[in-house]
Amino acid sequence: QVHVAETGGGLVQTGGSLNLSCIASASGFDDYVMGWFRQAPGKEREGVACISWSGRYTYYTGGVKGRFTISRDNAENMLYLQMTSLKPEDAAAYYCEAGLSNGEECELELDRFEYWGQGTEVTVSS
Repeated sequence: QVHVAETGGGLVQTGGSLNLSCIASASGFDDYVMGWFRQAPGKEREGVACISWSGRYTYYTGGVKGRFTISRDNAENMLYLQMTSLKPEDAAAYYCEAGLSNGEECELELDRFEYWGQGTEVTVSS
């Protein structure tokens, strides 16, 4: 079982930047694909970005491509999301999620991830 905890959320102005972090408490962190998902009030949870176990493969949903960067440090059991050029529509609770890897890619499908944290809130003021 994997326990994950997100930090780094907060209030930022439109166009600003924010860096999210996630620490995973599990041996064999590099057995897991990791992803960031978000959920705005009244909306379904949606995938933002995912990263393969090695970090060599990443995938982004279209709305954040070029603005967000996902990365991981397997030695430290850490996952990161660098967010730039933030827009009001990026405001949501952001969740770090983990799923067992089955190859050198990742899929941004919610049912591929088995563990998630409590989330960290991102607010973007216009």
